[in-house]
Amino acid sequence: MKTKHKTKNEAKRITFQHPGATSVCIAGSFNDWSPDATPMRNTGDGSWAVEIVLPPGHYEYRFVVDGEWVSDPQAAETVPNPFDGVNAVLVAQ
Repeated sequence: MKTKHKTKNEAKRITFQHPGATSVCIAGSFNDWSPDATPMRNTGDGSWAVEIVLPPGHYEYRFVVDGEWVSDPQAAETVPNPFDGVNAVLVAQ
């Protein structure tokens, strides 16, 4: 009899630098692109952070800074989006 291995979710910490921001959220395929569903925490010195727990897979995301959609300048991988911009790619294993 084969044993099924349970897929484990992975916690991903995402950080972003934007000293002038008053609010930063992350929106992506993991939260139906909801611009305010996943707020990031101001950690000081213009840094923002959030930890997201995701099942294995590839996810696309962007930041929403004071209501404006912003690409992640630190993203290791990006893909074009239909709005003439790019989405960052996040991989959970």
